[in-house]
Amino acid sequence: MRTLTRLSHSPEDKDAESARAQEVLRHRNKGDGPLAREVEKPRNTNNSKHAQAHESAVKHVTGRAAYIDDLKAPADALHMAVGLSPVAHGRLTRLDLDKVRAAPGVVDVITIKDVPGHADIGPVFPGDPLFVEEEISYLDQALFAVAATSYQAARRAVKAAVIETDEQAPCLDPVAATGRGDLVRPTHVQQSGDWQAALAEAEHILEAEYFFGGQEHFYLEGQACLVIPTEDEGVFVYTSNQHPSETQKLVAEVLGIPFHAVTVETRRMGGGFGGKETQASAWACMAALIARRTGRATRLRLPRADDMQLTGKRHPFHNRYRLGCDAQGVLLGGEIILFGDCGYSPDLSEAVVDRAMFHADNAYSLGRARVTGHRARTNTASNTAFRGFGGPQGVVIAEAVMDDIARRVGEDPLTIRKRNLYRQGRDTTHYGQRVDQLELLEDIVEQLEQSSDYWERRRDIKAFNGTSPIIKKGLALTPVKFGISFTAQHLNQAGALLHVYTDGSVMINHGGTEMGQGLHTKICQVAARELGLDMAQVRISATRTDKVPNTSPTAASSGADLNGMAARDAASKLRERLFDFAAEHYQLDRETLRLEAGELIANLGESERRIPWGELVQAAYLGRVSLSEKGFYATPLIHYDRQTGSGRPFYYYAYGAAASEVSVDTLSGEYQVERVDILHDVGDSLNSAIDIGQVEGGFIQGMGWLTSEELKWNDEGRLMTTGPSTYKIPAFGDLPPVFNVKLMEGHPNSMASIYRSKAVGEPPFMLAISVWSALRDALASLSDYKESPALDTPATPERVLMCAESLRARFTQEAAP
Repeated sequence: MRTLTRLSHSPEDKDAESARAQEVLRHRNKGDGPLAREVEKPRNTNNSKHAQAHESAVKHVTGRAAYIDDLKAPADALHMAVGLSPVAHGRLTRLDLDKVRAAPGVVDVITIKDVPGHADIGPVFPGDPLFVEEEISYLDQALFAVAATSYQAARRAVKAAVIETDEQAPCLDPVAATGRGDLVRPTHVQQSGDWQAALAEAEHILEAEYFFGGQEHFYLEGQACLVIPTEDEGVFVYTSNQHPSETQKLVAEVLGIPFHAVTVETRRMGGGFGGKETQASAWACMAALIARRTGRATRLRLPRADDMQLTGKRHPFHNRYRLGCDAQGVLLGGEIILFGDCGYSPDLSEAVVDRAMFHADNAYSLGRARVTGHRARTNTASNTAFRGFGGPQGVVIAEAVMDDIARRVGEDPLTIRKRNLYRQGRDTTHYGQRVDQLELLEDIVEQLEQSSDYWERRRDIKAFNGTSPIIKKGLALTPVKFGISFTAQHLNQAGALLHVYTDGSVMINHGGTEMGQGLHTKICQVAARELGLDMAQVRISATRTDKVPNTSPTAASSGADLNGMAARDAASKLRERLFDFAAEHYQLDRETLRLEAGELIANLGESERRIPWGELVQAAYLGRVSLSEKGFYATPLIHYDRQTGSGRPFYYYAYGAAASEVSVDTLSGEYQVERVDILHDVGDSLNSAIDIGQVEGGFIQGMGWLTSEELKWNDEGRLMTTGPSTYKIPAFGDLPPVFNVKLMEGHPNSMASIYRSKAVGEPPFMLAISVWSALRDALASLSDYKESPALDTPATPERVLMCAESLRARFTQEAAP
């Protein structure tokens, strides 16, 4: 008998086949789509129910996460390189590109003359030309761009340009620039009370000047974009970018086309830290010009050295103060002057220096004070946003003041800090905002004081320093008060777009961007929480300007606050719509409905009814109920009047404190951070695992800014630190051997933020100031704690050594008979 092919299978066979198929696929890529999380349950190392693994964590460590250079482009895609100015200041007298155009592989060359629309791409104020037209403002400023069939061909062709200039002496001194009125934006002043009278009444008057250096963003993924021309004269821009809407606007203006003809997409960045808020747009504009002129997809990515030379840094600051205090070391008032080195153009410097001014008090009442902020123009790349956005440069001067007062009045620095903390009766800032949660600020300091064994260690350190002539130890406990909101009011808004599909799966999109900080993970958690679902059912899509328009940058620690509330708004509106439908369709009591664990639950007790989420969604679809919703949020209450220098620029404050201990070799200047204890306030944490990671990362990055990350320019204005061989970010060996990090519990946000959480991106950065204060404490032991060392930042071993030698020489002579 002929054997027939079996067309059907028993259930057992099907199960076996399914198991074999799953095993075959187990270790294969699951596609490039942005899963909300892996199918496997994430390992939960924190007891909090809100601790979840980063939505792309597995992709990050396996190399499956797609970044700009991982995106496939058409075979005929062009590659770009940028031609740079050879001088820091002067006039461009000749630019001959004939040899560049004739170079092998070159397809197109563009200069300022080839821009059909706006040639200035200043993000807020004008002053940022896409290419130099005549005036050269900093060394390595973009003069032209080349598009070729390969990256190597473009790089070689750039070198064939003939460039002639009328060179002038560059200005690299922001204080001198301010003195002659060379500013990128007007000087701003904030004042509370009669500061001169406060100085007249003071028991002690202290004056000092400090330099706080800049900082390179040093993101792992450099500036990069891929632009594809579309029909109707438009472009599609893939970019590593913190502000897609701004890039959309600038690309459209450069091309002279409507905004809707430009779509910008950002799935993730390999780090941003503020360096891709405004300074990612120029490269997209250049690539878009080439794409439209040639009709071919175009890539532009900057090599590390070019990236560091072409882009701005954290603003270096020269800070001065003249403040008075009483016999107990309590501030009465005085004056603080901040000189921000803005580089050649405004960029975001108005807001950056504003925030430095807002945070010149840190956690302390300045009394009757005047704070002045200057925005100096120098011949360097335009400095820009960096984690903390000027806040650290203000906070650090306040901590310097506390150390200086302590040495003057002969008290421990922690005692002086506690006496000057904001408290009842002294709870209004120099810009007129009242500080809330004063008890929380005091509790954080007192709890850390106890948990870090501050006073016992202080006694041990003093005893050690008294018997150790070479190695000196230092200890410092410093608090942080950081205002949360964009200081530009209109930026405090966000949108979200939520889709529920008929199988019950959920897609959420919002205006924030993911740079590794876990924002997308938190937004997925918000959507899942509002709809009563597991994270596995929620997926997040790339940030795109055609989904959520007119978005704000992901900056100012506001990503989760703004976009989380927008996502919650969308999800809650959709949930209420489903409740309305279910009450009518299933004849249920509307007031008892809730979504929980993937089910719609109605009524209570014995009459409880449960309807699976998927069934509810299917029924709603068949009932012609919309399963899509948009959300929107605008931060309430905030305002600031620049004319009076007063208002409420921040929705709330985040607090924290860190205690750091260091050991310093006073014969070499080398030092080791021995132990760090941190207690940080995040309100009711959205995701404690991610928040702790942000605290740890922010602290280490701040430590790098204050200790090892030194930017050096030569007299001609050339940046000399252009890679990891000359610019030293913290490495594994720089981690403190003892690193205790804890989130403050039981103190929800006093304001109506997303689930009463608090922002966590920027505030922890300033906890690292405790390391700098601890270094000063160790050096102060050379003067028997009578003098506060003048230690600028970064406090490199060279600076520490010079400070130690100066103190030792003076106080050895004074002690001699």
